[in-house]
This record gives sequence, C-alpha cells and structure tokens, in this order.
Amino acid sequence: MVGFATSARNRAGAVHADAMPQQLTHEQLDDILALQLSVAWAGEAAGEPRRLGWWQTDLIDPEGGGDLFTRLVPRTAAWAGFALAREAARRVEAVALARIARRDRLWTLFHFGFSIDEQLHDRRAYHRRHRDVPAEAFRGRLRAGGAWDAAAFGEHLAAGGSPKVEVTPSGRQVKAKVTSVAEAAPLLAAALLPLEKQYPLPFVEILGE
Repeated sequence: MVGFATSARNRAGAVHADAMPQQLTHEQLDDILALQLSVAWAGEAAGEPRRLGWWQTDLIDPEGGGDLFTRLVPRTAAWAGFALAREAARRVEAVALARIARRDRLWTLFHFGFSIDEQLHDRRAYHRRHRDVPAEAFRGRLRAGGAWDAAAFGEHLAAGGSPKVEVTPSGRQVKAKVTSVAEAAPLLAAALLPLEKQYPLPFVEILGE
C-alpha cells in the first residue's frame, strides 16, 4: 500500500509544474486537506446508500477498508484510509489532466504543483505521526463518515463560494483571478457542484508571474 501511495503521488506530481511556489501556513494546509479528504471520502464508490462513485475505492468506512486498516495499523487506521482515497482521487485527476494542453498552468483540487503538494503531504504525515484524530485535527472542517447526505455535502462545498464556472470539454473551468492556493481551493471545491456521476474536474488557470 505504501508503494501505491508513493508512486501515485510521484506520477501525479509530475503532471503539474511548480509554476507559483508558495509557503502555506499550517492553518491553510489544514483547510485544503480538510476539503481534499472530504471529497476523497464522498467520491468513493462505497456505502449504502452509494456515494458519488468517482473512484472505485472503499478505503475509509469501518464496514469496508477502514476495518482492514484498523487491524493492520490500528493507531493510524483513519489516516491510512484517507491517504489512499486521496491518492485514488489524484489518479483520476491525473488521467483527466493528461488530456489538457498547458496543464502545467492549471490548479485543480488535488494538484497544486510539486511544492504545495509536498507541503500538503508533509502536513498530513505530521497529523498521522502525532496520531491526531482527523475530525479533531481539522476542527469541524472535515465532512466524512456517517450516513451519506448528498444535499448536506453540497451545502458544505457551496460554503467555499459561488465561482463563475465555464463547462468545457476538459472540465469545469473556474473563471476567477486567483493568486494563492488558499484562495483557489475552496472555489475549486465549490465548482464540483452540481454533483454528477462522473468527476467533473474543476480547474483554474494560474495567473502569469
């Protein structure tokens, strides 16, 4: 499983050039991670009723992969499930991004360039090492677990803003002038609305340096 996560992260990271390196605060990293992990959970094809099914995984819920991780790595089981579900989401995005020209000039919810992606990886690793409980680490910003409620999840995403979105053959382009990842992430999450059967790939163009 470690090999899967590492190789997926390296391949996905290669998709985006590090066009605008930024140093984010711990608070900003946690905000972005909470969004990513919430979407990673919602996108799984698991549970009853079925969730969004954007990636064919069942890695978080106790009735699925969560039970396996509890037996294999009991102290960090929750983080293991979230990590692999997040990597599944990154792979889905990487496949879609490979079809887009100038993809190194785009940000998506799971690809912000090598520097930011590494900061997010390291921040998640910090929480795992300290055996933080995910729900407590993100102080109410994580929406994962429990009964699936599409409407409630949509409201959570909508709290990130109401971006102008243009639907293109490549995905949903957020028409906003953003200069920071912290500003872009909630808009990209909000651009997942309306929720559809296939992952809609929200993206935003990076402003020129």
